[in-house]
Amino acid sequence: MARSSPSPWKCVIFLFAFMILDAAIVALADLPGTWELIVPNAGIASMHTAVTRYGTVVLLDRTNIGPSRKMLPKGHCRYDPKDEVLKRDCYAHSVLLDLNTNKIRPLKILTDTWCSSGQFLPDGSLLQTGGDLDGVKKIRKFVPCGPHGFCDWEELKDVELETGRWYATNQILPDGSVIIVGGRAANSVEYYPPRKGGAVQLPFLSDVEDKQMDNLYPYVHLLPNGHLFIFANNKAVMYDYTSNKIMLEYPPLDGGPRNYPSAGSSVMLALEGDYSMAIIVVCGGAQFGAFIQKSTDTPAHGSCGRIVATSPHPVWEMEDMPFGRIMGDMVMLPTGDVLIINGAQAGSQGFELASSPCIFPLLYRPNQPLGLRFMTLTPGTVPRMYHSTANLLPDGRVLIAGSNPHYFYKFAAEFPTELRIEAFSPEYLFADKANIRPVIDESPEMVRFGEQFDVFVSVTLPVVGSMEVNLASAPFATHSFSQGQRLVKLTVSPTVPDADERYRIVCTAPPGGKIAPPGYYMMFAVNLGVPSVARWVQLVP
Repeated sequence: MARSSPSPWKCVIFLFAFMILDAAIVALADLPGTWELIVPNAGIASMHTAVTRYGTVVLLDRTNIGPSRKMLPKGHCRYDPKDEVLKRDCYAHSVLLDLNTNKIRPLKILTDTWCSSGQFLPDGSLLQTGGDLDGVKKIRKFVPCGPHGFCDWEELKDVELETGRWYATNQILPDGSVIIVGGRAANSVEYYPPRKGGAVQLPFLSDVEDKQMDNLYPYVHLLPNGHLFIFANNKAVMYDYTSNKIMLEYPPLDGGPRNYPSAGSSVMLALEGDYSMAIIVVCGGAQFGAFIQKSTDTPAHGSCGRIVATSPHPVWEMEDMPFGRIMGDMVMLPTGDVLIINGAQAGSQGFELASSPCIFPLLYRPNQPLGLRFMTLTPGTVPRMYHSTANLLPDGRVLIAGSNPHYFYKFAAEFPTELRIEAFSPEYLFADKANIRPVIDESPEMVRFGEQFDVFVSVTLPVVGSMEVNLASAPFATHSFSQGQRLVKLTVSPTVPDADERYRIVCTAPPGGKIAPPGYYMMFAVNLGVPSVARWVQLVP
């Protein structure tokens, strides 16, 4: 029997479907941003990540996770007969990445850093606090060194936390001290260096606690008026830590809980102008009950709330992302835009509690009108879910690390433990923008609050208008929130030609620690939305 020819309608449908698929492929190819693999195997899955002023990156996991894929140097095993889990351990649970060579060096951490907190101090050392089990009251320091040094973790012996802190948040203050906020069963704040009186109760944290414990890893931002914006669950307050008083209660944010384990994220937009206004954005989150019910397929929220935290009558402005997202990381770019990256579209935070990786990054453009602020970027190929991180690098790329949805390291799984480190390059690093990309030729290594100083830059094409000079902090990234993240746009003079392709910019440093706490910052020159490679500058009183 002769085979019948296909229906012409079937041919049309097939052709139409092929055209849609072809258009989708072209559309994906046209999306901004590029990905690159930096390290095929870092040896550990980074739960916590921080970039140092020496061009190195500290990656940190938890110590009771069992064997990693990186050994400590011979003769440097950790031995603790009192350890409840591992009395002898020869595996590294922290490593140092050298960005110049992409080489990994193992570091030795002694006490458990599971779901701990961190912040850089004014001298550039990394303060690391709390954790689980034997680490719950510990304070650690990492004093960074150059690429040929052998700096390592130090467990402080003469000081510890007043209250055990697990899932807490650290924020550097205007005087360079650090406030440590909250934690599981720790509805209080305390300080480093320790202050007289120890821990101070903060009833707001207990008031917003629910049966899911959605007050963990609170979002803490230092406002330019010197008070703290603290967000937990679906509520926020302006907190005067000097008097332990709530200065303002903000309206609740619609859409349910946003903190751990409901896994939204938050950022304070760039401070600029007279620095009097601070805008906070909170995006994404899981539906209430997904964590309790261990529902991996409950769709995530796609809503974002934006509020002028310094307004006398603040209200939330709501908008929707193109995707529902939990566990997304919000990274302040040198331009003032925000990269939203990593995460999942369903479930909640917790081991094996999420599904549907959200592989599409988003660019949030704060100065665009409501409804036009989000741009979808080139998707990645590596799912980055629970315990993943994202950090801005001095060259303008964003380092992407971690993802371990499992209690131990597990590689034979739908979403395996991830040891690869990647970098995402925003569109401003594309080759066709090279002729407007500035290069900082000269800049001071240290500036004082309010001081005027010169920055000399080179650009191939003539500069039209004025360039920006922006200071970006190096935060401690963990659990979808970057502790201490900050971008400050400096007051600058008009860009003046100094020589062929060279320009002079007169900058004024921030007026005080409320605007930019003392410490090391990445200083970027930005020309027509294209940033230079940053130079590190120390801001001092």
